[in-house]
Amino acid sequence: MVSVSGAALTPFCKSKDGSAFRDWAGSAFKQALAISTLDRCDIDMLVLASESDFFTLQLNPVSVIADDLGLAGCSTLRVEGGGASGQLAVHAGVRAILSGTARHVAVIGVDPSASQLSASAVKALYSFSFDAWSEGFAGVSATTLYALSVQGFMERLQLSKSHLAAVTIQNRENACANPNAHLGRRHTVQEIDDCTLIAAPYRRLHCSPLSDGAAAIILSKSGALPATRKTAPVILGIGASSDRVHLGARPEPDRFTAKSTAMKRACKSAGIEPKDIGFAEVYDAYAGAQLQAIEALGLSENIGQDLDAGEFGPTGRCPINLSGGLMGQGAPAGAIGVAQTANCALFLEGRNQSGLQPANPPRYALADTHGGICTIAAVTVLAQADAL
Repeated sequence: MVSVSGAALTPFCKSKDGSAFRDWAGSAFKQALAISTLDRCDIDMLVLASESDFFTLQLNPVSVIADDLGLAGCSTLRVEGGGASGQLAVHAGVRAILSGTARHVAVIGVDPSASQLSASAVKALYSFSFDAWSEGFAGVSATTLYALSVQGFMERLQLSKSHLAAVTIQNRENACANPNAHLGRRHTVQEIDDCTLIAAPYRRLHCSPLSDGAAAIILSKSGALPATRKTAPVILGIGASSDRVHLGARPEPDRFTAKSTAMKRACKSAGIEPKDIGFAEVYDAYAGAQLQAIEALGLSENIGQDLDAGEFGPTGRCPINLSGGLMGQGAPAGAIGVAQTANCALFLEGRNQSGLQPANPPRYALADTHGGICTIAAVTVLAQADAL
């Protein structure tokens, strides 16, 4: 088995203090390593998730991070898969341990998504993360493509703008209890209705922010855990999948089919069903994308009804994005998936921020990310150490 022996996040924000991505990676790693009670010399492998060299201006970021962290001699790997980069990096670390090539792996996700480039430059860059020959050179934005996908989804499930507002309000309010969050806010429905329309049905407040920051976890072979870390949560299952790049090439462009497949694979390897998940950190680049994810992950049979009833709220049946998610906690691209996994591990062990921590953590948690319009999906199922 693979345990999460250490987990930590830096604040997610738009950095204005002169620090850079190498500083944030070092800070998150130092905190995670301290929780693990391991030494730097125990780390066999470093896996780094960083979405774009345009953000870091470093063509081989894992080499300089390894050097900064005093990890010379360990094996290194850089992982990139759009918004799924961080979760795919977690999977790479898990596979290294299960293959027997490493006992302890440091996984770091980092990106200066907010401070390195202008918002217009990032918008142009992301349009090239789909198909550069079509969407990219045509200037089609990510928001436009997400909007096209969610329109059919909302019509099929008979959801309204009030459901989008509910997601925005809940995630940003959750973030108010998270001192590391970028956008802790208490919105009103009227405020959301009055803000700028970007691409129907999405308005500005339905969108996640560009953020800077880093997250780190230490993965350990369960049999090699220090005696002080026997309560460390375990990773029970991982799953990943992909879909056609072009929405028009998909049989059902309103469904996140790759996410459904990834979830099935993760649950099969974990030996559980979606109904067993007690809380989830879900990829909410846009308010509607969270609802599409809930459907694809099998976390609800009636999304509108469950949302209205508070089933995904902090005291509901399956709390979602207690951290605030991308919309509230923030979205430094390479760090997202690592941060989700870190939050789940901290929640399961009762070590998260006091304002975020559930009184009675459930046995199973889910971390979910994707890249593109769910073109690449990756999910991870975690459990309390005594759940096995």
